[in-house]
Amino acid sequence: MSPDPSVFVHPQGLCESDEVGARTRVWAWAHVLPGAVVGEDCNICDHAFVEGGVRLGDRVTVKNGVLLFDGVTAEDDVFLGPAVVFTNDFTPRAHIRKARDEFLPTRVERGASIGANATIVCGTTIGANALVAAGSVVTRDVAPHGLVMGNPARRVGWVCVCGTPLDPGLACKSCHRTYVPAPEGEGLVPA
Repeated sequence: MSPDPSVFVHPQGLCESDEVGARTRVWAWAHVLPGAVVGEDCNICDHAFVEGGVRLGDRVTVKNGVLLFDGVTAEDDVFLGPAVVFTNDFTPRAHIRKARDEFLPTRVERGASIGANATIVCGTTIGANALVAAGSVVTRDVAPHGLVMGNPARRVGWVCVCGTPLDPGLACKSCHRTYVPAPEGEGLVPA
């Protein structure tokens, strides 16, 4: 199977995967390994690395210098800021080779955004529409619509689907959506 003819790979980019969706762009010095699955309308910027066991949904933005290793899934409409790094092994050793199924999976749910230079430790889930602030180190799950920052990252507020921080009444000043706590536990849902 060959990629859709609408896929653009820059002459200095390297896309070795046959599973790349329509209208996706792979820019200079980016490398997409065989076995990676990339959805439609994605943008993989300069110097990004996408390992073979990675799954990207549709309309995912992978900014410059992002490192995506085996076991990472980013659902539709995810934004990964410049130099975001994902890990996949709590006990790495150069002399011990592990199979892909031994790596801890990490999931970034639909609509979430991760700021520049953040590190996402393996085995975590970043909830839908969450926002990870630049430079944060995520060591545990982030609730849907959670705004986290710091090292280790802690929730400091909530954000709207549009990205605007919510006021104390869980309302958005920008788009006027309102939210309530999720009935099943962590996170928010539309009111």
